[in-house]
Amino acid sequence: MTVHNPAAVHKPGGLYSHAIETRPDVRWLHCAGQIGVAPDGGIPETFEAQAEQAWTNLLAVLAAAGMGVDNIVKVTHFLVRAPDIAAYRPIVARFLGEARPASTMLVIQALARPQYLIEVEAIAAA
Repeated sequence: MTVHNPAAVHKPGGLYSHAIETRPDVRWLHCAGQIGVAPDGGIPETFEAQAEQAWTNLLAVLAAAGMGVDNIVKVTHFLVRAPDIAAYRPIVARFLGEARPASTMLVIQALARPQYLIEVEAIAAA
């Protein structure tokens, strides 16, 4: 994969790249949005705990396909509360490590259920 952060566009802020180019022979994995629900169906009450669980779920989906965080090409973050962005950035940094996929973060009015505070979806390639 090749990272594209052209000088003609503002420098990306830390945790993402403007574009990722893949080889023509890659295997694609489109991951559904992962929410902060534990395998037993439990939903943590705090944003931070839901964010941790959503990323744990996403990594489990990637692992099931034989992929990891370094295979993420594009990630989209959906948060329902703008003030949670500050708490979210260090969580994302920990899960992404050195990976810098293309990324979009949206603050939206609601998710499928009122108790859901975050959803993370990704596209990966290997």
